[in-house]
Amino acid sequence: MLVVDLDRTLIRTDLLYETFFAGLATRPRAALAALGGLVEGRATLKARLAELPFDAGQLPMNEAVLAYIRAARARGERTALVSASDARLVRAVADRTGLFDEAHGSRPGLNLKGRAKAAFLVERYGRGGFAYIGDSPADLPVWAVSAHAITVGAGPELRRAAEEAAPAATHLEPRGPGLFGLSLSRAHLKALRPHQWLKNLLIFLPAVAAHATTPGVWGAAVLAFIAFSLTASSVYLLNDLLDLAADRAHPRKRRRPFASGAVPLVHGLVMAPGLLGLAIAIALIGLPLLFLGVLAIYYALTLAYSFWLKRRLVIDICALAALYTLRIMAGAAATAVPLSPWMLAFSGFLFLALAAVKRQAELVDGLARGREKAAGRAYEAGDLPVVTMMGLAAGYVAVLILALYISSPDVQLLYGAPKLLWGIAPVLLYWISRAVMIAHRGRMTDDPVVFAVRDRVSLACGAAILVLAVLAAG
Repeated sequence: MLVVDLDRTLIRTDLLYETFFAGLATRPRAALAALGGLVEGRATLKARLAELPFDAGQLPMNEAVLAYIRAARARGERTALVSASDARLVRAVADRTGLFDEAHGSRPGLNLKGRAKAAFLVERYGRGGFAYIGDSPADLPVWAVSAHAITVGAGPELRRAAEEAAPAATHLEPRGPGLFGLSLSRAHLKALRPHQWLKNLLIFLPAVAAHATTPGVWGAAVLAFIAFSLTASSVYLLNDLLDLAADRAHPRKRRRPFASGAVPLVHGLVMAPGLLGLAIAIALIGLPLLFLGVLAIYYALTLAYSFWLKRRLVIDICALAALYTLRIMAGAAATAVPLSPWMLAFSGFLFLALAAVKRQAELVDGLARGREKAAGRAYEAGDLPVVTMMGLAAGYVAVLILALYISSPDVQLLYGAPKLLWGIAPVLLYWISRAVMIAHRGRMTDDPVVFAVRDRVSLACGAAILVLAVLAAG
């Protein structure tokens, strides 16, 4: 008999956290209320979470474990899926794979983990009557009564312990010792989305636009950039934890660290508040309280977006535009540089255009895969022409505001050759129109800003705008 564990073994994730975050995303009150079951034990908590809406069909599977199970069944061995997860979910996963003769899980009053699982297996199959595939130190009591220990993703210490506990041992996907005993990887860094920190360069825009040159201003801007980047990463972690189902239904987002199972969900629970706390500490020590206020508004709006706004028609686009604009406001607050109404109006409409292009790209991508609705969003296929026009209209209004600014008396005070700024308008018109066309053709990435920094034509447009601005400042 081959007995297989479920969490972080057959699947690359943990159903306790999966069900909690799935419930938190769809029924937050019920998910939080379910935590009260912990008073009666972990098995009761798991049972309550298992009652919340959850799709076990998209869980990331461990192909190495699946291959091992298939090989065992080909040799005529019977297989059982035995897990500390709720029995209903264990059965659902077993039925999905079609590779198990039996499936057993926890129920109120019985948490099938560690010694309890070992006793259950000995009673059912006899001591030494089974091989066991597991992944954690909690499985050592089970390996001690098994005929064969098979570890999954184990570090050196766990592999040695398993070899000492069982008569025979096999190691699938062994890993190194980690950093300071922590199993950190490139996937953890990827989960922070450092490439998205490019958006936080908007923090420097008020100082650049005001032609500020004092070291104090730029020092404050750098600190603000760091604090905002840490906060943004905290938000991205939380958003990915809440968006697991939608990400797994997406051809590219399913490779994100949490959705793919490359990073345990519990790590996100630790990393998100840790990064936020560090950002707050930086803001309190080196930046004005006004910046901290803007940071708090950004975080609150992001939470509202993650839990509710992203599933609301049009409001989600406005919220995304506001999140971009708040970065500019944060830069002004950190550096004490007055924020120009022209900049606020221009950036608001430009970012509204980019947010609309983002939704346009999602709809085009969904249509290409035969979907009539964007996953986890309020938009349908028939909305595509309207969303496309929203992007174009908002972008063109941004260019109009730029033209009005160039014609205003304010420009004469800041620029020596203001007429050169007129060259920016056609470049920006071209870039916005091209971005909408690329999204229409299905070649836009999930984020237009990230697309812009990777696209040669966009970089050339940015360089042209920068040169014109520098020459105009002359």
